Amino acid sequence: MASPFRVLVIDDDPGVRDYLEALVSRQGYEVFAVAGGEEALRTLDESRPDLVTLDVVLPGMDGLETLKELKQRLPELPVIMLSGHGQAATIVEAMKLGATDFLRKPFEVEELELAFQKALEKRALKAEVEQLRGRARAESDLMILGGDNQKMREVREIIEQVADTDITVLVRGESGTGKELVARTIFQLSGRRDKPFVKVNCAALPSELLESELFGFEKGAFTGAQKRKLGKFEYANHGTIFLDEISEMHPNLQAKLLQVLQDGEFSRLGGESDVRVDTRIIAATNRNLEEAVADGTFREDLYYRLNVVTVAMPPLRERTDGIPLLVDHFLKKYNEQYKKEVKQLSPETLDVFMKYHWPGNVRELENMVKRMVVLENESAVLADINLREARAASAEEPALPDLAALDADLAEGNGIDLKAIAKRAAQVAEKRVIEKVLGQTRWNRKEAAERLQISYKALLYKMKENGLSEGR
Repeated sequence: MASPFRVLVIDDDPGVRDYLEALVSRQGYEVFAVAGGEEALRTLDESRPDLVTLDVVLPGMDGLETLKELKQRLPELPVIMLSGHGQAATIVEAMKLGATDFLRKPFEVEELELAFQKALEKRALKAEVEQLRGRARAESDLMILGGDNQKMREVREIIEQVADTDITVLVRGESGTGKELVARTIFQLSGRRDKPFVKVNCAALPSELLESELFGFEKGAFTGAQKRKLGKFEYANHGTIFLDEISEMHPNLQAKLLQVLQDGEFSRLGGESDVRVDTRIIAATNRNLEEAVADGTFREDLYYRLNVVTVAMPPLRERTDGIPLLVDHFLKKYNEQYKKEVKQLSPETLDVFMKYHWPGNVRELENMVKRMVVLENESAVLADINLREARAASAEEPALPDLAALDADLAEGNGIDLKAIAKRAAQVAEKRVIEKVLGQTRWNRKEAAERLQISYKALLYKMKENGLSEGR
């Protein structure tokens, strides 16, 4: 059964306030009545109104100021202004600030009922339009996740199966494969689509700041905490939170996230009581979480809680059949954005795209198409691809010594340059180890240098010497 609409009545006259409260209650609405604008704004989290009646003349913060603040905080909230004067200038100003209707006191019961009906119908229509737009966006996103190979069919099937549930989803894949797009598509196809979608990049902030960002803090929790701050989980209440690069979260913080997953509650920094939330969690990672669990950087219990349903995004090089569809989408997007008319790419360019390795995946393809649209020229991008491939080819690791050739040289009594062979073998081994450690640290050079027990500067030199660059 749907909850009744909640009406916030703001009027400083106790008689009018009581009358409105009784009248609105008889119409089947829940009522929350306050005497002034400051109190109304202070108690918004408690009242959670679907509609407001607001007196123009109030002590302290007047009706127009209150209206302005209300619309800043809740732009879609319908507000019906009430006034005993009804001066034209006041009415015009109220409408400019976003008032839904304006009634002069005293008003008939039918007038108020009609104003309520119009305001709520308008709000419902707006919500329906947004919902349809969201579904259209989601269906468009599903097309972007195109390609007729088995892996992408599986991705689309999983999205459609889990979208309208509250199940936790873990999206895995290389950088640039479209993990956030998967999360947003799941959200847009879910029953929570008209609630908040909140994204948090777990790698963007240090552990201490990430904790306050996710869970908020109380006034005085630490130096500089001058007032209570709500965390992202509270903003995402009844909606969806997308935790990108979840593997970068500190183990201490992972324990707090585990509590949210298990019990739906947490405590703010400096808080004494628990906060309950109903938030769906979608997480993403480009790391091997099983390795992270094995080396102790990711909690095993959290891994099993997150890994309920997995969406594995294949790299673009494994779904090249989707490239033409993606190119068409990005052409349309950037033609519209930059007022250009690049209708299609040449067959030669598409052929290059189909054969290219795409180390940066869909993000790299999007940037290349964007450049072609902006420049209205394909040659610069094609030259860039040729240069990248030439660098990759020249950076191929040196071959190990040919043992058969060495045997022949030895049999014939020829000399062998042992130092050269040792140097070549060491170079091959060094390059493989550096590449492996960089992969494990997601190309975090500082962390890789620590693991390899060399200086950061030495690592940069060795990377250059071995032709290693991020995205290979």
